[in-house]
Amino acid sequence: MAKRIQFSATGGPEVLQYVDFTPVDPAAGEVQVENKAIGINYIDTYVRSGLYPPAKLPSGLGTEAAGVVIKVGAGVSAVKPGDRVVYAQSTLGAYSEVHNVAVEKVALLPHNLSFEQGAASFLKGLTVHYLLRQTHEVQPGEVFLFHAAAGGVGLIACQWAKALGAKLIGSVGSDEKAELAKHAGAWATINYHKEDIAQRVAELTQGEKVGVVYDSVGQSTWQASLNSLKRRGLMVSFGNASGPVTGVDLALLNQKGSLYVTRPSLNGYITNRAELQYASNELFSLIGSGAIKVDVKEEQKFALADAQRAHQVLESRNTSGSSLLIPGR
Repeated sequence: MAKRIQFSATGGPEVLQYVDFTPVDPAAGEVQVENKAIGINYIDTYVRSGLYPPAKLPSGLGTEAAGVVIKVGAGVSAVKPGDRVVYAQSTLGAYSEVHNVAVEKVALLPHNLSFEQGAASFLKGLTVHYLLRQTHEVQPGEVFLFHAAAGGVGLIACQWAKALGAKLIGSVGSDEKAELAKHAGAWATINYHKEDIAQRVAELTQGEKVGVVYDSVGQSTWQASLNSLKRRGLMVSFGNASGPVTGVDLALLNQKGSLYVTRPSLNGYITNRAELQYASNELFSLIGSGAIKVDVKEEQKFALADAQRAHQVLESRNTSGSSLLIPGR
């Protein structure tokens, strides 16, 4: 028997249940991982709430963790029992002591990275990789706007931008978060509770504005994001922490200077193990060199049984950086 988190109805954090289950052997092409650290991502709250409903209920939750391979299914040769691994984009159910994962979602975790570093950085780091290196290839010296710069994705983006020699303007919700983003490598910050985002972007760029905006906040920043873009700029909407953007008037894009909008997700960029290995190699080398640091605050590490509380804290929008569930804590 093992423990996992599941939910039988969509809703608030209270629907999450800590239950016993019997793991099944991995199928062909799968590996069974004993999770040592589990990544908590904002998208998990969308699945739990029903915004992105699971295919069936009851359902597991979570798609990212780091741990040790304990069994492999038929036809698996890339990893073996005993290997330290990290995975993201698995089938739902990573909030568990044991999870079966398709081998193409699994990368070997270098020995100079801890399980906690792996789980805290993998999905978020792969997200930053596709955003800054593929959706739009950020250039040295380029100024751009990144919302929620003190979040888990944001703090990695600040550090990655600095490593690229680019100038990230980070929007944040408090002076404390501004300090965190600055410390991580943001070139400038905007406290959206005190300052007008678009006006401040214009001031910071001598009226030029920016060529790309990365926005995971959604509804509450949509207009400010469009207003921060220069002519023919790119709006990258990759999340909706404040609620989804709906009722988009395409004529607005014309009025604001023939803008482009894309709604990417990791699934569109990493579709096989080769693409996963390529992106993770770049991420792990930056972490290994110290260019990207992923430190999880002690108060953002939760026991697996405390998943309800972890979601309450995450949705309060008072966290910074990554949060983890630790089995056996």
